[in-house]
Amino acid sequence: MAMVSVLLFLKDFLLGGLAGAVSKTAAAPIERVKLLLQLQDGSVQMRNSYKRYDGIVDCVRRVLKEQGLLSFWRGNLANVVRYFPTQAINLAFKDRYKELFLRGVDKCKDFWTYFAGSVASGSAAGATSLCVVYPLDFARTRLAADVGKVNEEREFTGLFDCFKKIVKSDGFFGLYRGFWMSLIGIVIYRGAYFGFYDIAKEVIGSENLNFVTKWIVAQVTTTLAGLLAYPCDTVRRRMMMQSGCRKDERLYSNSLHCAGRILCQEGICAFFKGAFTNIVRGISSSLVLVLYDEFQKLFEFLFQTD
Repeated sequence: MAMVSVLLFLKDFLLGGLAGAVSKTAAAPIERVKLLLQLQDGSVQMRNSYKRYDGIVDCVRRVLKEQGLLSFWRGNLANVVRYFPTQAINLAFKDRYKELFLRGVDKCKDFWTYFAGSVASGSAAGATSLCVVYPLDFARTRLAADVGKVNEEREFTGLFDCFKKIVKSDGFFGLYRGFWMSLIGIVIYRGAYFGFYDIAKEVIGSENLNFVTKWIVAQVTTTLAGLLAYPCDTVRRRMMMQSGCRKDERLYSNSLHCAGRILCQEGICAFFKGAFTNIVRGISSSLVLVLYDEFQKLFEFLFQTD
């Protein structure tokens, strides 16, 4: 029985990982455009010697012309690798956190306790995986934001070069710059997601939620929650860009200083730079569910027994 459980876990893990890798690779160009627009005012490399990108179309056109087609996938390896430990940790801990925070709670009788427990369990699972995979997210961000045309002009030549240079200049915790703002973003996102989703179910009616309706509700909910948490994402990624810089080059001393400076110098809209591409990327991420089902059918067909 234990062996069957292990095999089922491995099957779900590998199929989910494969679907996630394909989906993330397909969405990588959108993700890189989003990061370049989001970070161009917080990057020393782009601020000092690079003409600003004037929107999505200009960014796509110039990246293709100046850095080549394959540059749209800079940082994708770190993003794909990051998916596997994230998925493994979520599979391992999600039920434990649900039991810890939601044991004995009746959703119908005590909605707000259930809501708080759902946010807490989701945030705890996200924080646990974040502790492990944050350096990979850091490297993905720095590689994607590197606008050098050739290896001699690039800040990092690859994933391991990024790790080596940052650890050498800032120490191991330089890979965790912006971590606390990430945790705040997780709590905001989870709270907004569960809140919007439950409200939508009440308005529409649970009995009317067929598959298509659920998918639409999930997309709208994910988009709204993502927009609410997006300022935290902007701040944390801008903080990531400070690692590896000389002290006199650093634009922000901490996350609060970063948020205040963005608000005062660039305005509130600066917190949402690249948000539209993030919405497009969010829609494309629904491919994970579709691909997972297709891979599962293929797996069952290949390994079916008479």
